[in-house]
Amino acid sequence: MVKELTSTLDGALGSWLVACMQKSDRILNAAVVVSALGYFVDIYDLILFSIVRISSLKSFGLDGQELFDQGVRLLNMQMLGMLIGGVIWGVLGDKKGRLSVLFGSILMYSVANVLNGMVQTVDQYAWLRLIAGIGLAGELGAGITLVSEVLPKEKRGFGTTIVAAFGICGAVLAAQIAEAFDWRTAFYIGGGLGLALLVLRISVFESDLFAAVKSKVRNRGNFFQLFYPAPRLKKYLSCILIGVPIWYVIGILITFSPEFADEMLAVERVQAGKSVMYSYIGLALGDLSSGLLSQLLKSRKKVVLLFLFLLLGFVALYLGQNAPTASTVYALCFALGFAAGYWAIFVTIAAEQFGTNLRATATTSVPNFVRGSVVPLTLIFAPLKATYGMIPAAWMVGVLALGIAFLGLSQLGETFTKDLDYLE
Repeated sequence: MVKELTSTLDGALGSWLVACMQKSDRILNAAVVVSALGYFVDIYDLILFSIVRISSLKSFGLDGQELFDQGVRLLNMQMLGMLIGGVIWGVLGDKKGRLSVLFGSILMYSVANVLNGMVQTVDQYAWLRLIAGIGLAGELGAGITLVSEVLPKEKRGFGTTIVAAFGICGAVLAAQIAEAFDWRTAFYIGGGLGLALLVLRISVFESDLFAAVKSKVRNRGNFFQLFYPAPRLKKYLSCILIGVPIWYVIGILITFSPEFADEMLAVERVQAGKSVMYSYIGLALGDLSSGLLSQLLKSRKKVVLLFLFLLLGFVALYLGQNAPTASTVYALCFALGFAAGYWAIFVTIAAEQFGTNLRATATTSVPNFVRGSVVPLTLIFAPLKATYGMIPAAWMVGVLALGIAFLGLSQLGETFTKDLDYLE
């Protein structure tokens, strides 16, 4: 099955790339297409665990509270890997180039996910989620950095929107595959799709901005340079804060939707896979809408502010349900996904905030620190849940996540028309 899928991917997309994506100033050029496909497989593998969490852990004999506890542990291992990988791949992106990260990360997470299908214990599962997380950390940042640098400033918002909106659809495929196949086979398929993408590297060229500084600027990819002077640190932290609500929604409200539905006394059983699928359909449409709206309004900040208020409203609606049907929960998962669909804008903002010698370091580490925020969020959520109950705990964590996002946004300047040809 994996061979058939990878063969189809190679044949259908390889010729398309060569035929129509050669000019770098086209919105739909090779860099955009390969970045979008890479992010598609990245999201497939990233979200697959949330979908198969219950079925995979049950296969090891776990049940009841153990499913929740070990699910949180494995999710945190994956996110810890992404924190580590975000720094490593970001630095490599500025030192060695955007393409080396784009494809090195694909290779790492693809092999890790193939091995994930072979695990025999929960501990093996946890360590491979850590390794896969490290690999998954590089894909989005490298892709967005490359696309931002190869497209004219008037078009780069369209390019990054395509990458994010198409890539997020990988979660929909993951849900379909997980429903049709055993969880181990689903991991094999994800790994096979990633390895197939490596053949598309020949169609992509390094960005001219990076090539121009590679031989002239030695101080590239210094991660600690993001922490000084103080204005740069504030800018870096603000970029991270505005994305935290997205992974509050994904990592808590959506991942544990079956448990939330039980707490709401839902009249039907809610399936995690379907919740993820509907939320990511919403995310894809939200990313497309927010990206196009930012081009129309010529502003990143106004769109993020709008979507944060929209997200606040849907969180309130979701957590206020009483005895909902499964269809109602899925519809709200879709709505939450749409409102959290400012991911493309958020990552583009990070790319536009920093010079060429630090751009990949910032753009790769920022979304992974946001993804990694699931770790402290769940660590806060778990004791609050034990003390106050699941719904009040989710409210408390949600207010915290949205509050720091509004604060972070207030500290950032508009970057829509910013020229990226500069150094820190």
